[in-house]
Amino acid sequence: MKRHHIFNRTHQEVYRKVAIHEAGHAAAIYLGNKQKRLPPVFFQIFITPVNDDIQSSRFLNKPNTKYIVNIDGGRLIHTLPSSIKEATDGFSPAQVIAYRCAFEADMINILVGSLAEAKYIMHRGVELINPRLVHLNTEYYFNGTSELESINEYLECFLENSALRKQKITELFFAALSFVNERSNWHAITALADYIVSADKSVMECNEIISVLEAANISPVFLQNDT
Repeated sequence: MKRHHIFNRTHQEVYRKVAIHEAGHAAAIYLGNKQKRLPPVFFQIFITPVNDDIQSSRFLNKPNTKYIVNIDGGRLIHTLPSSIKEATDGFSPAQVIAYRCAFEADMINILVGSLAEAKYIMHRGVELINPRLVHLNTEYYFNGTSELESINEYLECFLENSALRKQKITELFFAALSFVNERSNWHAITALADYIVSADKSVMECNEIISVLEAANISPVFLQNDT
């Protein structure tokens, strides 16, 4: 993921919003791809000091230290082609479908971060996001500008027609919204965010993240009293 958010770890509310955002990406990358039966991909979460000279973990949570948080990896499509048609030349019909599914999954996984943050800010996880209240422009207000740029890069490869691209991003938006509003997914997102905030680490490894998500992504029947 290309997005970087600079924050101070002592500002807990800002830190939690950032954690929710990145946890949304992570949950979509792992759980969303798994639900679509897509191949697993490697990713990590990095929380690093802005000052390159600060290397020691003893600086974690030091007052006035600024940090950058981001996910490294997590893409199914590592290098964007000039077009889907060119990339899938010689593919079987089944391979073309799988490649297009991976393309769409990457875009959904990018969108989920900002929508998870929007859900947290608007409702603190108590209510579902109402599609009437959340528009694609919301991305600009929840640190999603660079992410929309990434999605536009994907769409330019995916579809030549601008009207079809607009239709497709709306479709992907609602797919991402549905993922965030699924109670078991939201439970996993918030559990991972809690872990990010409390772990006091500079790097969270892929297996570590997956363990937290797996433990939290339980059946909705167990979440009926969970708010």
